[in-house]
Amino acid sequence: MSLTLSPTYLRLVPLIFVWVWSTGFLVAKFGKTNAEPFTLLSYRFALVLLALWLIIKVVGCRWPTNWRLVVHCMVVGLLLHGLYLGGIFQAISLGMPAGLSAMVIGLQPLTMALFAGLMLGESVSKRQWLGLVMGLIGLYLVLAEQFALDATTMFDGFSGWAVVLVVAALMGISIGTLYQKKYCHEVELLNSIWLQYAAALVLTLLVAFNFETRVVNWQWPFIVSLAWQVLALSIGAVLLLMIMIRQGAATKVGSFFYLVPPTVALQAWFLFGEAIGLQGLVGITLIAAGVAQAMWPSRN
Repeated sequence: MSLTLSPTYLRLVPLIFVWVWSTGFLVAKFGKTNAEPFTLLSYRFALVLLALWLIIKVVGCRWPTNWRLVVHCMVVGLLLHGLYLGGIFQAISLGMPAGLSAMVIGLQPLTMALFAGLMLGESVSKRQWLGLVMGLIGLYLVLAEQFALDATTMFDGFSGWAVVLVVAALMGISIGTLYQKKYCHEVELLNSIWLQYAAALVLTLLVAFNFETRVVNWQWPFIVSLAWQVLALSIGAVLLLMIMIRQGAATKVGSFFYLVPPTVALQAWFLFGEAIGLQGLVGITLIAAGVAQAMWPSRN
């Protein structure tokens, strides 16, 4: 059984994806103090595998019979879930501010545009480059205000390994997204995602058993956070991302990640009363204009 959506629903997919993906930053604070990074990810991936297995059995999706496709899906999992999430979680645990790590990951649309030409042969128009640059500038305006970064102190207080890890995470999600589009389009989405998480779980377990205590503080905030990460983020948001990758050019898909930080800022304002100043509003406007510029249909 293949997963297909009508054009009407496909137009809603990016909006739903941006909102769900953005909630990961809001719920992360409920879980990070209760478990070490790779221990948390191991529980998360294991529960995702169980839930997806049940869904696959009900839906009746077909598993790939070609081992080459299985390996390709697992490579995506190591990059997109293991390296990306593991790098971000570990960098923050080493003391890197969440705002600074988000600024580095904010380079993803540009790195995807660069690698898309090499891996997929996609050309990036001048209009798309303009939109990508506009979005990057707007992203930095939003984050600089939200996290009050100071150039004289932003690198104090955390290990240099955190910088290496967050850059590795950036490469992981950028290359993993493109690798998925190039090599895994023949595998049904649910099966592909299951294989991705299976490979990522092996990686996180190896790290957790060799470098962490694996102690978990099972409090209700942690349980609720973990449930949301499993169902909404690891299954829902990733499934939407895979749909977008298959339906559109990688450069256009990458541009939607610019919308995540301002969406986080707006939700934080609504839920927690965190103020948004003039600089943040200018940044949000610039991001929206940049995404529109990158997504605008070409004359051809």
